[in-house]
Amino acid sequence: MEALAKPVSSENARTCLCVLCGLPAAGKSTLVQVLSESLRKRGWGCCVLCYDDLIPDEAYQLRIAESDELSHAQTHWKVSRREVLQRLEQLLKRDHAPLRAPEPSFGEDTWTRFLRAAHDAAESSCHLPHGPATLVILLDDNFYYQSMRYEVYQLARKHSLGFCQLHVHCPVNSCLSRNQARSRPLPDEVVVEMAKRMEAPNPVRNGWEQRSLTLTSDGAFSPQDVELSVGLIAAAMDDPLCPIQDDTEQKEADRLSCASSVVHQADQACRRLVSRAMQGARERKVPPESMKSLATELNQLKTRSLDDLRKAALGGHPTSPGGSGDLERAVSGAVAAFERETSNCIRRYSRGNAEL
Repeated sequence: MEALAKPVSSENARTCLCVLCGLPAAGKSTLVQVLSESLRKRGWGCCVLCYDDLIPDEAYQLRIAESDELSHAQTHWKVSRREVLQRLEQLLKRDHAPLRAPEPSFGEDTWTRFLRAAHDAAESSCHLPHGPATLVILLDDNFYYQSMRYEVYQLARKHSLGFCQLHVHCPVNSCLSRNQARSRPLPDEVVVEMAKRMEAPNPVRNGWEQRSLTLTSDGAFSPQDVELSVGLIAAAMDDPLCPIQDDTEQKEADRLSCASSVVHQADQACRRLVSRAMQGARERKVPPESMKSLATELNQLKTRSLDDLRKAALGGHPTSPGGSGDLERAVSGAVAAFERETSNCIRRYSRGNAEL
């Protein structure tokens, strides 16, 4: 394994991180296949990092049950995503220190696949006949929140790399149909919920998303789609990001950080409310089958409430970076609204239990 663990040096290479985002079964994997073939025909090194292959299966198994169980599953998923970027950064470092052994949460098979993809990229970038090596790293995942994609942008900026985004748009009904045809389909409600949360690239509002392209998937991608995608990647490669932040980028980082802080604080308070509500339902001797439905409804309600709060915070409402008073009011308001909804839900289940 050590033989494969050589970093992808960017010292003498043109490198671009290309994020592919879109709903499950939208056609991202199909685009990756045709795009990687086109890139390699041009003599460019191409490394495909598919999150479905790199993140352990158990990290995706979000059970809708007690709030603590759901919280643990979500935390595992977030940690796994963060590890993928950490491994990628190790490969981008210019020194030639060997990569560290995988951490316990990263399965051996996963780490082996990661190294194999990185090794193939390193090999293809070191054997070009003319000029500096050209390497394109395609990150294939849903990336439905802009904050997920912004983390990749920050990594590209830190290492002075090119950065671009390819958004594969596909109607929800088509995604549901394709998803069911897969050998391991996701539940329909997962796809529908992700569609509600999808934050497509917005070059008008976000300066860091300027190099973005939306492609509509109808089952296949035309040669024109591929040419446009390659052109976007080439433009990003020719104009790598500067690691020095300007005021605009700092404000964007502050805005995302503030939104994350608001949601995190509200999430902690809402989890306590859910736990308290479930305990109260047990004391009222709500039947087990009703307890399961209640837990599902409360967690769905919490998810919607936090998602609304997050969108409001990202839009500049009702808080701004550095405004601790505004932040506290935003959290208090969201938690109070959630508590009212929770109380209504508990009363409804309690009445139903009394009628039995």
